[in-house]
Amino acid sequence: MNTWIFLRGLTREAAHWGRFTTVFQQALPRARILTLDLPGNGEHRRQTSPLSVAGMVAACRDERVRRGIETPVYLLAMSLGAMVAAEWARVAPDELDGCVLINTSMRPFSPLHHRLRPANYPALFRLALGRGTAEAIEQTVLRLTSNQPDQLRDVIPDWAAVRRHRPVSAGNAVRQLLAAARYRASREAPGVPLLLLASEHDQLVDSRCSQAIASAWHCPLLTHPAAGHDLPLDDPRWVADQVRRWLSGQPGA
Repeated sequence: MNTWIFLRGLTREAAHWGRFTTVFQQALPRARILTLDLPGNGEHRRQTSPLSVAGMVAACRDERVRRGIETPVYLLAMSLGAMVAAEWARVAPDELDGCVLINTSMRPFSPLHHRLRPANYPALFRLALGRGTAEAIEQTVLRLTSNQPDQLRDVIPDWAAVRRHRPVSAGNAVRQLLAAARYRASREAPGVPLLLLASEHDQLVDSRCSQAIASAWHCPLLTHPAAGHDLPLDDPRWVADQVRRWLSGQPGA
């Protein structure tokens, strides 16, 4: 049995994985799936978000110990969570069996306008301030992160409930944005097996960011032809299938 820890992105929490965890479990029935919330999000919403990815890694590693999660584990992470996973792999590779990084971006591999498409800056600023009803905010999030917003609009009530019950403060949202913008990965690949997954038509982060990481770190990259930034939302079966195929090629998996 392999243990998997899932990490979400900017201001998102475990509940936002939705049905993906079920689909992943069906594809990998022997996997043990756990989720961690970054400081400032979800069950840790009252904590202050670190201003660095390194600080987020330290918090996640501390929580792993506190929860008695034995290592090594696999990480599956997207966006900001994938930066945390990459840094975790750099500082403590012995704790990990491998990482799946979804729709992420990092300095020094990509310029800012690829890491976050400029057309979305105003909407992201409004989201950080948290203005509007929970439903209206989550409709904007869905529009930014999914390429199937009409087909997937049934997630909005659940997301709005999460926002009302476990809100992320504007201060923590800004701190997470700053941590993501400031993070600079090593040019040397982490010492664990890596798989990159990217959405060719990601409207938030240019897929060339994942291409640049894959080229620099000499790791496999698989690209979805139609999904949006939240790839596990738009096509959970595709993600699970790619991970299962990749895992079958890992020694001892």
